[in-house]
Amino acid sequence: MRLDLAALAASPNALAGDYTRFRVGERLLLSGHSHQAWPDAAFAGQLEAAEDAARFVDHKWEHAFARAERVREGLRRRLGDPAGEIALGPATHDLLVRLVSALPFPARRRVVTTAGEFHALRRQLARLEEDGSLEVVREGVDEVDTLAERLAARLDDATLVVFVSAVLFETARIVPDLGGLAERCARLGVPLVVDAYHAVGVMPFRLAELGLENAYVVGGGYKYLQLGEGNAFLRLPPPSDLRPRLTGWFAEFDALAARHTGAGVAWGTPASRFAGATYDPTAHYRAARVFDYFDQRELSDELLRAVSQHQVGRLASGFDALDLPPALVRRDTRTPLAGLGGFLALDSPRAGELRRGLEARGVFCDHRGETLRLGPAPYVSDAQLDAAIGILGEVARELA
Repeated sequence: MRLDLAALAASPNALAGDYTRFRVGERLLLSGHSHQAWPDAAFAGQLEAAEDAARFVDHKWEHAFARAERVREGLRRRLGDPAGEIALGPATHDLLVRLVSALPFPARRRVVTTAGEFHALRRQLARLEEDGSLEVVREGVDEVDTLAERLAARLDDATLVVFVSAVLFETARIVPDLGGLAERCARLGVPLVVDAYHAVGVMPFRLAELGLENAYVVGGGYKYLQLGEGNAFLRLPPPSDLRPRLTGWFAEFDALAARHTGAGVAWGTPASRFAGATYDPTAHYRAARVFDYFDQRELSDELLRAVSQHQVGRLASGFDALDLPPALVRRDTRTPLAGLGGFLALDSPRAGELRRGLEARGVFCDHRGETLRLGPAPYVSDAQLDAAIGILGEVARELA
């Protein structure tokens, strides 16, 4: 059956039967912005990895690398980058640390970024700033419409790199005009790194259409792509000849039979230069199966965006109908639905209490500081969304 918005809004949701192990039809999973359920096909990938390890022993790596290449191909399609160099890693932090280690510091020490970047990057930059390794300039994210322009204005000859999110992880607001920022970075020879973790898999994110062909793009599969842990990626713009200072022996896996004298470091393809060391390939077996499942179900980026916009809009209108005290919990009504990514952010000084109350009543969600985040997913029905909002109203009135 060809899926459409109506089929994914219905009860039961037309996809629910493909996610039986996560019991998506029985639970209120609004954790889609953080940890989406895996389709049952993912478990076949887990088992396949174990079977290959047992069958091939130390010769399993050619099979594991084939799965990794299938993951890269799935990512290339979603980025609209058919020949893209894509490095894979266990987490975005690993890849970003290697990327920073390849850049020309201390000759350049100035990092331009925002005050709304994800925790791993925020913490790492703060630590390097703390010991004097880097100077970090942070632009505020409240006025998102001018964010890219303000970042561009901060660039100078001392700038080492720019970090910015395509969708802000706390508020779900889409950052516009990244293409203009990319042009400015290219003119000054400054690498631009775009965090697309909250974009890829929930909305079309094709680099050429966004003017990001010359950008580094980082993201992962833990959220909207449903790939689970261990599936982070770093897309490298062409041409890329970076040589990370932090480099693992898998970066020269193809040359292990050669005699190594200790003088000089051999390098392979641009993506392989960011490889680490021995890793658990199970994640790539799982991810390859999930990408196959998405293809079989014809879950295109355009369909997923339509579903996400419908679901976030339904959550927003349901929340508005609750008419809760703004001093307790409110949402940003200035940003149109089209300006949001894949979740609804609600502001509350008691966000943690609201989240705990929701969890106690069976609604999976999370909070960051004073922001409660409600993240739908394509396997959630409209009836489940309405039920979750009704429970939010009950919890909020008990706190009021």
